Formats: sequence, C-alpha cells, structure tokens
Amino acid sequence: MSDADVIYKTDALIAEDIDQYLEVHQHKTMLRFITCGSVDDGKSTLIGRLLYDSKMIFEDQLAALESDSRKVGTQGQEIDFALLVDGLAAEREQGITIDVAYRFFATEKRKFIVADTPGHEQYTRNMVTGASTADLAVILIDARKGVLTQTRRHSYLAHLIGIRNIVLAVNKMDLVDYSQEIFDTIVGEYTDFANSIGISSFTAIPISGFKGDNITGLSDHTPWYGGPALMEHLETVEVDQVSDQEKPFRMAVQWVNRPNLDFRGFSGQIATGIVKVGDAVRVLPSGKTSTIARIVTMPGGAGPASGSGGDGDLDTAVAGQSVTLCFADEVDCSRGDVIAAADNPPQAADQFEATIVWMADEEMLPGRPYWLKLGTQTVTATIQQPKYQVNVNTMEHLAAKTLDLNAIGIANLATDRQIVFEPYERNRTLGGFILIDKITNATVAAGMLHFSLRRAQNVHWQATDVSREFHAGLKNQRPAVLWFTGLSGAGKSTIANIVEKKLARMNRHTFLLDGDNVRHGLNKDLGFTDADRVENIRRVGEVARLMTDAGLVVITAFISPFRAEREMVRQMMQPGEFIEVHIDTPLADAEARDVKGLYKKARSGELKNFTGIDSPYEPPEDPEIRIDTTTLTAEQAAEEIVRRLIP
Repeated sequence: MSDADVIYKTDALIAEDIDQYLEVHQHKTMLRFITCGSVDDGKSTLIGRLLYDSKMIFEDQLAALESDSRKVGTQGQEIDFALLVDGLAAEREQGITIDVAYRFFATEKRKFIVADTPGHEQYTRNMVTGASTADLAVILIDARKGVLTQTRRHSYLAHLIGIRNIVLAVNKMDLVDYSQEIFDTIVGEYTDFANSIGISSFTAIPISGFKGDNITGLSDHTPWYGGPALMEHLETVEVDQVSDQEKPFRMAVQWVNRPNLDFRGFSGQIATGIVKVGDAVRVLPSGKTSTIARIVTMPGGAGPASGSGGDGDLDTAVAGQSVTLCFADEVDCSRGDVIAAADNPPQAADQFEATIVWMADEEMLPGRPYWLKLGTQTVTATIQQPKYQVNVNTMEHLAAKTLDLNAIGIANLATDRQIVFEPYERNRTLGGFILIDKITNATVAAGMLHFSLRRAQNVHWQATDVSREFHAGLKNQRPAVLWFTGLSGAGKSTIANIVEKKLARMNRHTFLLDGDNVRHGLNKDLGFTDADRVENIRRVGEVARLMTDAGLVVITAFISPFRAEREMVRQMMQPGEFIEVHIDTPLADAEARDVKGLYKKARSGELKNFTGIDSPYEPPEDPEIRIDTTTLTAEQAAEEIVRRLIP
C-alpha cells in the first residue's frame, strides 16, 4: 500500500467513523526512542525524514520544506529535514535553552515519541534525560568517519540507562557509494566495542537519512543488505511493556484518595506486574498486608477516583495503567509507599551503591544533604566520596574526590530513612532516582541504584533504657545546640567562650566545640575545600547530636559557610533544639582585626579556599539570634545570647 493509499484510508475512516478511528489509534502500541550520535552524524535529518515519510508534519511545514531552495530533485523528496527539528538551531535563533526536543508521529502500526538530543560531549546530561524513558536507541554513525568517541559514549550511556534495543544506523551511505565493505568494517568495529560494555546484540542498518535509503523501505542501492528497513524495525521491535507485565506486581502510591467517608483508595501507576481483585498485597516499607477489594478507574484511565467507580471496576490491571486500589482491610498506606505482591515484595534499605550522572554546573559535595526522589518517595540523601569516576570515552576507572558537570561515577549513598527499591536493571521506576538541591530546588543529578549495602541490613539501632530525657532531667536543663556561624575574625570563639562561662556560673552543663580545636583531632584529616568543609560540619553535627542525647547544652563556633550544611545539622536535632546564632560582622571589619593573619595570607595567595576571599560565605536568612558586632561588645553579645537562651 502506498503512502497516498494509507492517507486516503485514514482520512476516510476519520470522516466515516471517528470513534472507530480513535479506537484503532488508542490501542496502538507506543515506542519511545532516542537518536544518538556525534555532531553532524545526521540525527535531525533522520528524524525529519521519519516525520515527513509518516506524513505527520503540518501542511504549511511540508509546503515550506518542499519549496526550500536546497531541495534536490534526483531521488524524490530530498529535503534538508534538519531545518524542521534541529534543537540547537532553534536555541540559537530563539536565544533559549532546549534540553531535549521530543517529536511525536505515528504509522498504521504504532505510535512513536522520539527524543532528539545534541551530540556534543557537554550535553551528556541532555542525552541521559532523553534516554531515561526510551525503549530503543538509534546510534548513528557517519559512514565516512566510522566509530567515534561519541559513538562509544552514547552507546555506553544508553546501555547504562537500561536500553536493551540498540539500532546501529550507519548513515550517509550515499557518500561512500553504498559500499558494503565500509559498512561491514564499521559493524565489526562496533561489535567489538559493544561486547566490551555488555551490549550482546544490536541491529545494524545501512541508511541515508537525506536520500531516504532503507528508512521506510529497502533501497535498490544496497542489494547486499538483507535486513529490515529502519521503519519496519521500529514498527515491529518488541518493547518492554510485555516483559514489565511478567515482573512481580509493584505500584508506587501517588496519592491517597478519599472523596467521602465510604471510599478510601490508593492511586498510582502500576510500574510492573499484574494485579487482580482478591490478590494478596504488601504495603512497604511498613510490611502490612491485605487483599485487593476493588480496582477503580476513571475516564481515560487516570486521576483520582470519585468512589462511584468511574468507568467501572476492573477485575485485572496491568503495568502501565493508572488505577486506584482499595484494600479489604484498614491498612495504613500513604504517598511514597509501595504496594507490591505479598509473596514477592521489593527491598527496603537506607544505604546503597549507585551510579550517579552529575548534571549541575556546581560540583557534587560529598556529605552534603540533597533531596532524593525515587518514584513517589522523597527523602534526604548524602553521597560519599566516589569510589571512582568512569571515563566513558575509554571505559577507564579514574580516582575522583567529587563529580563535576556531565561526570559519571560510582558512589555509596545513605538516606535518612528506609526507601523501597529494586536494582535499576530490574525496575527503572524503583531503581532510578534524581537528586535535588535543597536550597535552589534544582535537579543536580540522576542515578541508578545497584544494590543495598550489607551493613544496611546488618546494622540496627540498639535501644537503651536510659533515655535522653532522663539525661536532661539529671542536669535539670533542656538540651540545646547554640550554633555560632560567621566569617573568620567575626568573634565567634570569643563570644562562645564568654557564653559558656556565664552558663557554667548558672550551673548549666555545657560543652564548647571550637572550629580550630576539632581540626586537631576529630577532623585533622580534612582540608578546606568545599567538600572538606561539608564533611567537617557533618561530623561536628553528629557529635553535637550525641551530646544533646546526653542532655548537654552544646556551643559550637564554626564558620560553617554553607546554608545547606547548617540546615542539615538542624534536621539532626529535635525540634526547637537547634539555635542558629549569626555573628554578623562585615568582611571589612573582620579583615581589619585579622588576629591570626589569615586574611593577609589569603589576599597574597598563600592561603587558598579562604571564606570571604576565594570561598563563599552564605549568611543565614532567618537565624534565631543575630548579633551585630558593630554595635555590641563581646560581653554584651554573650549576655544577649544567654538572655535569649534562658529567659
């Protein structure tokens, strides 16, 4: 059937029976795929060809393309299709940033969403974003250039993200006279590389995106090629939806649905497996069990249920469907929980090994708390120093203390409470996560969980009979942390020392942790890089927390330059026990004092990473106590702090 016949048949069906047309279209399978390759390998041209040949382009765009002066007439509609879809060109013209350009098109057999990402190395994060939801990757190679560094990079990333359907599209075959020898050489070289990174199979197709060879039909120019055309392969390749249904049942709860007192359901999209009315299920991480009483849908298959049944109850629901599940018992379940098959539940843990793809301009800071979002679960996570960074061009494992933009590393991470997960290779929904900066709310990384650490299961909290309340009662005081922060030379240590003496005279049990003092012992292994400063404050925060458990009033004097780490320590403490004291001294005044001569060294370049000079200080935005040292003496400041602490 020709393209004209297909269009006529489709138009006739729309005119005669729109409901039947929509029914046919609704039940087509969906394939998400990404095009990858080096710069100028022809990604945008290929996508334009697919859009054009599937006739899913607006008529005015078609007319503009067909009248373009660069059109050539030697083999049908040979158009510069990249004009339509090149994301980088659009960025330059509009002065905006397009991370990933997504295009939708359809044929008689299947619907498609294709992600077009830039080929430059600095856009690795864009490629990872596009690949994260893809079922298939089309790796383009310029037949004149062969396998390049970016070919290896994108293949590695696609495999890392979990894409198992790989198409090696050897493009621009028209520019090498459709040489079978060149094609076979490229395929052989790529096969050796693919085997080295775990890609066991792929489909190699010789194409010309510009001329249309082997795109929607087999080309007479490659009689030696006996495989499918690209579109035929895209229309028939098996996608993961079938295999997802064969996996154990998992559904992350997106919201608890209770429109009235007679209805209580738990809504979300089924990630894997099949669930039926009467099935036994387990709610994690609590481990409570029940059985499915109802499976409720809404028109369109999504959204909160009204309790009236929507389109009517289902007997069975499968992976990919959005439903509301009702239990036979009153079981506690909330957003972020995971409903799973009772006899085959996923794990719950709080320490993991993971692959991390860093996406922020600012480098990763080990020990800094980030929001970790996995499915519908959101927790606080900290990352340890990477075990190694992967050079995706050579596959080498490189030593690394941190990760910068587009870097990929393997590291351990810990969350502040248990999360329900499965290894990414088995379940993208429960194995893939993003990290979010707590201050800016920007997404800084994407990651894939490998496994939980053994100590996550073997180390348990040991309950003790003498409580922190008992310790505090013995001392007749309320535990607290007075967290002094400010520039070097602001007067933190001086004021903190006076505060402790005043509290001691009032028979208060205190302990003073000073920034310089702890670097002689507890933190003697740390320097003054941003990462070391984060770890310095994390350790001090943990010590301060233990001291409050002992019922003490803890006084700390640390520059603690970053808001994120001060907030991290606040979250370690009981509500109301963390009191942030900003010793607010202008930089000029602190530098004029320069008791230790540090500013002089920093200005001369002898002392690197000095706060206020070549390392930033982020002042508190809303401290419990602010001390203006330009108007108060150290004695007056200490008196004010004690008065605020003990009214």
